Amino acid sequence: MALAERLSRLGTETAFAVSAAAAQWGARGHRIYPFHLGDIDLPTPANMVEAMQRAVSDGHTGYCPGPGIGPLREALADDIGGQRGMSLSPDNITVQPGGKPVITKFIQALMNPGDEVLYPNPGYPIYESQIEYFGGVAKPYRYVPTTHGFAIDLDQVAAMVTPRTRAIIYNDLQNPIGAESTDAEREAVAELARRHELWVLSDEAYFEMRYSGTSRSIAALDGMAERTVILYTFSKKFAMTGWRLGCAVAPREVSAVFGTLNTNNESCTTHFVQWAGVEGIRGDQSGPLAIRRELQARRDACAAALNDMAGVSVAVPNATFYLFPDVTDAMARKGIGDLSTFAQEALHATGVSFCTRLHFGRPQPGEDRFYARFAYSGLPVHAIEEGLGLLKEWIEA
Repeated sequence: MALAERLSRLGTETAFAVSAAAAQWGARGHRIYPFHLGDIDLPTPANMVEAMQRAVSDGHTGYCPGPGIGPLREALADDIGGQRGMSLSPDNITVQPGGKPVITKFIQALMNPGDEVLYPNPGYPIYESQIEYFGGVAKPYRYVPTTHGFAIDLDQVAAMVTPRTRAIIYNDLQNPIGAESTDAEREAVAELARRHELWVLSDEAYFEMRYSGTSRSIAALDGMAERTVILYTFSKKFAMTGWRLGCAVAPREVSAVFGTLNTNNESCTTHFVQWAGVEGIRGDQSGPLAIRRELQARRDACAAALNDMAGVSVAVPNATFYLFPDVTDAMARKGIGDLSTFAQEALHATGVSFCTRLHFGRPQPGEDRFYARFAYSGLPVHAIEEGLGLLKEWIEA
């Protein structure tokens, strides 16, 4: 029996394939230093775990409203709106089983087959996967290196818009490269959306996962709230990647559609998990603060170790838990001409496992440097220093 033709257009999150390869190498008795996956090895704050357990004991184990329980939608509206300088109500909020479903529902609700959607490349691979799976035309826009990291190629983006362009996906505080928009860049993307009547998916998964400075949302700019859907997740700030809790923030008419999609797709997000979310927002904040402090220490250790390697250089972003070093010269030192071979040989020689630029979209014309991505969220500082010390020895041998 044949499967649906559209499955040929379905991609995947390629970091999990790197994780599987590392696990296979580890199963042969080798020590693995997992820099490949943006998971967090720190515990979820205790007050949230206790709130979840209370909710189970209190019988909150059945169905609940598809858009989410009232107390959580109210808490999210207050918190997200307050941090972004926006006036939000619970009607703007639909609770989701993680942030990733917001991508799918944005595409389902706002893109027709044949419509074009602009998306960042390198970027989160699920963007392209969902655009193409639902029959859209995925059009990647690029970043260019700068003295402080990376910037969107705004001239390229402007030239890509056609009458068929329906939306743009915008990921400030970006995975995998850690890029952060300047105010001018954010306003330029907003102006493009306003001028061409585009919907915007603002992926703000790392909005609160920052170590200095202040996050800002494109949705708070003039004329943007009515055309923007914000992706919000509990996974990063609260170390809850496996709990699967997030939300979409959208104009009311779009939010209502998302609620209907929730009913069709999941019925509801797990009831007792939502009560943990209420506690996370309304309760003691010492837990997420401790998580952020530990991740900052890991960022500093990882960046220092990478920048100490011959042929490796990396800008240090203010947010996310990723570093995206240029490894072009390191590869030349080893006589290696492609990223896949470099990553595999590094794994086998040192146990250090990492993703490369190739895991975040097909390279675009004009790219002439090689990059890797290191996620430092899953290793303590001593393991970061130990693993990257071995990588340095291998590169410089």
